[in-house]
Amino acid sequence: MTTIRRSATAALLFTLAAAACGGGGADGKKTAAGSGGATGKTITIAVVPKGTTHEFWRAIHAGAVQAAQELTANGDSVRIIWKGPLREDDREQQVQVVEGFTSQGVSGIVLAPLDNRALVRPVEEAKNAGVPTVIMDSGLDSDQIVSFVATDNYKGGELCAERLGTLLGGKGNVLMMRYQEGSASTEQREKGFLDKMKSAYPGIKIVSSDQYGGATRETAKRTSENLLNRYAADLDGIFTVNESNTVGMLLALQDISKAGKIKFVGFDASQPLLDAMKAHQLDGVAAQNPMKMGYLGVKTMMDHLKGKPVEKRIDTGVVMVTPENMDTPEMKDLTHPPIDKYLAGQ
Repeated sequence: MTTIRRSATAALLFTLAAAACGGGGADGKKTAAGSGGATGKTITIAVVPKGTTHEFWRAIHAGAVQAAQELTANGDSVRIIWKGPLREDDREQQVQVVEGFTSQGVSGIVLAPLDNRALVRPVEEAKNAGVPTVIMDSGLDSDQIVSFVATDNYKGGELCAERLGTLLGGKGNVLMMRYQEGSASTEQREKGFLDKMKSAYPGIKIVSSDQYGGATRETAKRTSENLLNRYAADLDGIFTVNESNTVGMLLALQDISKAGKIKFVGFDASQPLLDAMKAHQLDGVAAQNPMKMGYLGVKTMMDHLKGKPVEKRIDTGVVMVTPENMDTPEMKDLTHPPIDKYLAGQ
């Protein structure tokens, strides 16, 4: 069977499944935020994450629900359908999800693309079918989108370089573990880190920067073990570029009793990483605002659907959380968003 026929079949099955469950996602999940509205028409916005296992994506889901609830309370009937791949390396499944939502004829799609190229065709086909897309979290190589709502990932990489460079006093051996090819968000973090290290900390040597941890903490741990087997004896610092890679590296360091003995900076403020900072096994994380990202993704799509002008690029912010500042009210608000308030019953 050709790729086109497979995609068409997947889209048809998706549509039939959605119809059977009253317009929800292919896994039966939907978030109804009221019905009726001022015009009696429900706006259906599909929100498609890169994956569904990390805490980061739960926070985005919560932000999307929060936006839908607020919009509905103000007179618009908005329903969120949440559907994405289980793993963050399943490009084919994410393509099929987008194609399915296009076939279903949702009002709009808010998408965090797994790959900055692989999702171009389905997004542009969606637009041609009258279904616009807001991109969030990670960029897409297309100008056929409504807006890009995301962290300044290059700046996040710079913040991590500044934190690690300061901790090391501008000297030492450092490794950076990459995430996976095609992920625009993490590629920008990697570039920001390496550029800042080169310009601001010439006394620091990057001993490895070409290894990929992959989409899960298990694959990241295996890559981390290989890197530590080779470099740990003379290693002074480590940078990892997302939640799963940071957790994987932490587990590998704990296994060889090196956690807390090598300066370590990561990305994303999940609870296991906050716990590691309290235990002095992690020296900082660049924290995004995923709830804000999901919230603004939906709000931006709704503005577009109403014919309002929207910004082409919306920056949702990034800060460095450290053991020294993590208990301040500002950082607690960022690192402990009210996810359960909005996802109860989901």
